[in-house]
Amino acid sequence: MSDFEKTLVILKPDTIQRGLVGEVISRFERAGLKIVAMKMVSPDELHFHKHYEGISSLISRWGEDIYNVTLSQMTETPVIVFVLEGVEAVSYVRKLVGTTDPKDSAPGTIRGDFTHVTRAYTNPIGATLPNILHASGNAEEASQEINLWFTEEEVYSDYETASSPIVRGRVPKNKK
Repeated sequence: MSDFEKTLVILKPDTIQRGLVGEVISRFERAGLKIVAMKMVSPDELHFHKHYEGISSLISRWGEDIYNVTLSQMTETPVIVFVLEGVEAVSYVRKLVGTTDPKDSAPGTIRGDFTHVTRAYTNPIGATLPNILHASGNAEEASQEINLWFTEEEVYSDYETASSPIVRGRVPKNKK
């Protein structure tokens, strides 16, 4: 099995509304991850249902009320969705992002640096959880999510970035 993986990231409306899109994307690029697909879209409720319940089981885990608040949040503005590729990309992106609940995200993670509101505060009052982005939880979920959001023709893995040999490691020329 190859260590190269693809993972899905969605920049949520709070990221777009706060003008953090470039800052968040640059965190992934600076880490050496390659963007292989990207678009801004306004999905309908059915698309979000396929994502949040069909793949992530949000209703099953958190209930209908949390799902409805999440749906409301995710349809406030378009979202920016993209696919990142890299060595063990799924787990690495999760590490860069921080935990879903911002209070548990360490400083230096995206959520740790840009969010502070918690589920303990938002859930009881029925408010959205502004936690900047969604990132696939595991490789199987990533594959399903990428297939939901992108066609094969929209994913461009067959190009190299200038930094790829540096950030992925180089085999010395004298090694046989």
